[in-house]
Amino acid sequence: MQVITSPATSTPNRATLWGNLISVYILWGSTYLFIHFMTEQMPPLYMVSIRYLIAGSILYGYARLTGTPSPTRLEWRSAGIIGVLLLTIANGCLSVGLQYIPSGMAALLGGLLPVYLLTLNWISFGRKRPSNLALAGLTVGLIGIYLLIKPDKLQGTGGIDAKLIGVGLIAFGNFAWAIGTLLTPRLTLPAGAISSGIQMIVGGIATLVLSLILEPVTPWSILDAPPKAIGSMIYLVIFGSIIGFSSYSWLARNASPQLLSTYAFVNPVVAMLLGTMFAGEVFSSQSFMGAIVALVGVVLITLGRK
Repeated sequence: MQVITSPATSTPNRATLWGNLISVYILWGSTYLFIHFMTEQMPPLYMVSIRYLIAGSILYGYARLTGTPSPTRLEWRSAGIIGVLLLTIANGCLSVGLQYIPSGMAALLGGLLPVYLLTLNWISFGRKRPSNLALAGLTVGLIGIYLLIKPDKLQGTGGIDAKLIGVGLIAFGNFAWAIGTLLTPRLTLPAGAISSGIQMIVGGIATLVLSLILEPVTPWSILDAPPKAIGSMIYLVIFGSIIGFSSYSWLARNASPQLLSTYAFVNPVVAMLLGTMFAGEVFSSQSFMGAIVALVGVVLITLGRK
């Protein structure tokens, strides 16, 4: 799912606008919990690959049936590169990382994507110095990360080393997501749903290859998945990949970038509440303090963008 920052071209209907916003807020915030449910008894990379192969095939087939032209070889290659970065690496790291840390903490770390985008755009892609407000947000965000993941305050079922592995995986995944996001406007991509479909198909195939190498699975292991994992995967295919992404794409075309970026503030809150209510996840008072400080940093970065 690539970040698009096209300006609004008209004033959208408020009910449609808020309907799509709530969809992104709730559905994307809930995906962390359902990824946890999907992978708690099944190999994570394998389940991620099946999810994206199904969702990508549906999106690609729908786009072609509704008249979208067949992509060129260059468009396939460009969308495939983005798919590997965003889905194979970033979401693959997230799914594996959720085996080690609570889903709410993973969502908060994912919500810090603006920190990665600002830093990479400053030192590499755009060579643009951020505003002073954005730099202040970067500093506050880093302090929040420290408070959130400080080893002696981490709570959960695993040890300190396990949780540091989880945090490291998600941090690396965020790095890959930021690179994919910054590359997106620099590559030749097909328009609309067919681009998302290609990203999911290529990302799903690459993830499946990794799964077959690293995990004890076969291409048919989905037949052995428990009902909870299957149900969670269906939820993620429909509500996370298809409906959630469609809402995000509509907002990218019709809402301001500032309004669109608010999902980074809301998703972690939704994920932490759901994780506490339905997965028995426990957070220390320092973790909650770190979450609040980190989100303040994200808000400052967003407000300080030039």
